Amino acid sequence: MSYRWVYSEPERTEAVDLLQGDLGVPLQIARLLALRGVNTFDQARLFFRPGLDLLHDPFLMQDMEAAADRLSRAVRNNETVLVYGDYDVDGTTATASMLLFLREFGVNALYYIPHRFKEGYGINREGIQHAEEAGASLIVSVDCGITALEEAKLAKEKGIDLIICDHHTVGDEIPDAVAVLDPKRPDCSYPFDGLSGAGVAYKLISATVQRLGLPDTVASQYLDLVAISIASDIVPVVDENRVLMREGLKLIASGSRIGIKTLLELIKVDRSTISTSSIVFSVGPRINAAGRMGDAGIAVELLIADTENEAILRAQELDSINRDRRDLDARTMEEAMAMLEREYEMESISSMVLHDPGWHLGVIGIVASRLVDAHYRPAIMLSTVDGMIKGSARSIKGFNIYEALRKCEDLLVQYGGHEFAAGLTMEQEQLPEFRRRMDEIAGKDLSENDFQPELAVDAEISLDMVDAKFWKLLSQFEPFGPGNQRPIFVSRGVSVQGTPTIVGNGHLKMKLSQNGSATFDVIGFNMHDYMPLLRNPNGSRIDVAYMLEENFWKNRRSIQIHLKDIHLG
Repeated sequence: MSYRWVYSEPERTEAVDLLQGDLGVPLQIARLLALRGVNTFDQARLFFRPGLDLLHDPFLMQDMEAAADRLSRAVRNNETVLVYGDYDVDGTTATASMLLFLREFGVNALYYIPHRFKEGYGINREGIQHAEEAGASLIVSVDCGITALEEAKLAKEKGIDLIICDHHTVGDEIPDAVAVLDPKRPDCSYPFDGLSGAGVAYKLISATVQRLGLPDTVASQYLDLVAISIASDIVPVVDENRVLMREGLKLIASGSRIGIKTLLELIKVDRSTISTSSIVFSVGPRINAAGRMGDAGIAVELLIADTENEAILRAQELDSINRDRRDLDARTMEEAMAMLEREYEMESISSMVLHDPGWHLGVIGIVASRLVDAHYRPAIMLSTVDGMIKGSARSIKGFNIYEALRKCEDLLVQYGGHEFAAGLTMEQEQLPEFRRRMDEIAGKDLSENDFQPELAVDAEISLDMVDAKFWKLLSQFEPFGPGNQRPIFVSRGVSVQGTPTIVGNGHLKMKLSQNGSATFDVIGFNMHDYMPLLRNPNGSRIDVAYMLEENFWKNRRSIQIHLKDIHLG
């Protein structure tokens, strides 16, 4: 898929020259800083050297005083506490960190994570009943609970205190609980509202540690779990998330948590080079697979494992589940693509609404995202569960899928989500009209240009700029993630050296140089479609959009070009 290259522009263009002079860095590095809102020498110093001293006081969060008081009382009195989590990576890492913290002090801490398909998301009556039967006097929810109005009342009726730790959007009413921690609360003055669910749980741990009169290191030992949640939940890697991520990656690299260390060894990820992308593409999917395919508890058991045998067993189990999930992904994607080819003319549709009663709910969201990547149209994948059609929707820039579903709410039993992703339920007989109306809405809202994706470019550079000094400066921009994505560069009039090849499952591999520069190894994942362009006699000089990465191979480090797009020069 070819992209329209759109050059990003900093809000304060004058900052580029100022930063170049004050820092003594190349103009392009100064531009990258300004694009990220770093406009002064002091801001640059903090950006390049984020430390734990930059974290906000947890007691700035609404209800934190009450939450820390109640949890520290539970610790001192050795109460039975139920940690109520969610089945995704953010929820399982948050559950593990809270469990480990409480158990460190001898608290009888249990956990409950609802089954994705049998119970669905959030606090439910079954979980509260489980807490009552276990003799819990306190429930601490993590990564869920902000909409649990009736469930909070039920817990109160049963005499069970409830602390809610969440980071999702707040509704019109706040649950009646001992404390409701959510930086998105309208009445919360906490300086940063982009925390992950595990991040909010960490702030509660940090505040409780202060209440107990203990050193901050008691809390910071859980930052490896927070880092995994930040990367996997796609929250912005800015402000204190950048600090939490950076410190968490250091902990992962140290190998201090046996479950994470064992999983990395099993999947052959070098923990000394662990990064946001390592988590997103290797660690996160395996932890997430447990909840997607059934029992998220397996992921929690890996993260809290305290023996090598337990860690090996759980890591192998997760890796096996993930292989099954990938096979199911691939099969479902093949079926969806075949359905598109059989039933639709892509040039004549503005959205893709596909239904198969046998599709697995745990993978249809992933497949919908891949359909968007392949055809750049809103995609809705639907299955049938107990006679009802349920599904996942994914969208493209310029089309708010949640608002589109709202326009179809007379056809739906339930729906929810945000601009780019949503879930929905409907009765079977509504499907034809829903399919017709969604395509009509997308056709009205989207123009021809909207169906060609944009690629945001940070800067144009020449390849002879890319040397060890440039790479050292660029590497200090890590950790990367939303709000601080790995920069995308463009180089024009680049020459292909030798013969491009296809490796692995459709990946493009070649070498590039520019006007006598060094020659760089290039990898373009799933970019085999570009091979005819590169074999064209007129295609030896091309314009490329790419990211720079460090490649490790046989104890040799080199700068590698990670290709994003190619245009004819």
